Amino acid sequence: MGNIEVGEIFTITDENDEELEVEVLAALNLEGTDYVAVAFVEDLQEEIEDDIDIFFLKVDQDGDFSAIDSDKEFDKVSAAFDEIMDEDEAEEN
Repeated sequence: MGNIEVGEIFTITDENDEELEVEVLAALNLEGTDYVAVAFVEDLQEEIEDDIDIFFLKVDQDGDFSAIDSDKEFDKVSAAFDEIMDEDEAEEN
């Protein structure tokens, strides 16, 4: 996953074929699969931290994003990202 960096901005297409810009907030490899946590650039620019929606996406071998298919997989990825965020907050304090 060396080609996807935290802070990079990508354009994704939603279910209504609208293009939206997302920024990579964190990246991790879990059990051999790459994942990224992203948020909409528009939300980040408004700097309303409490209302920022964060999404977790799977990264395939070509670097393309896809949705996480199962609740079990989502819960596992969400917990791993929570751990990373908690560690980052602890280092800042």
